[in-house]
Amino acid sequence: MNLKISGHHLEVTPALREYVLTKLDRVTRHFDQVVDVNVLLTVEKMKEKERRQKAEVTLHVKGKDIFVEQSHEDLYAAIDTLMDKLDRQVCRHKEQLQNHHHVAVKRQVVATT
Repeated sequence: MNLKISGHHLEVTPALREYVLTKLDRVTRHFDQVVDVNVLLTVEKMKEKERRQKAEVTLHVKGKDIFVEQSHEDLYAAIDTLMDKLDRQVCRHKEQLQNHHHVAVKRQVVATT
């Protein structure tokens, strides 16, 4: 798995990097066929304080790209809710991969009069 964590108007500290890695472990535990992960952490220069910190993830799995973004006034809270969203989407993608076989309709006896 290739992992890229970058910051825009923000320095990615080792503590922030470690926090993102521990949250990504939950996603990779549910689905281990992840090819690339790009994480972008930004601080927007807006006048209002809330929803200023933004986290984005682009997850590339075989055959599909999953993109999730979340904004919050606290960057750690944005990462938490972002990973929750990503985990739900990855689990849904995994179920779609496993449930692609349709159950055949069993033969029914039709009574003729």
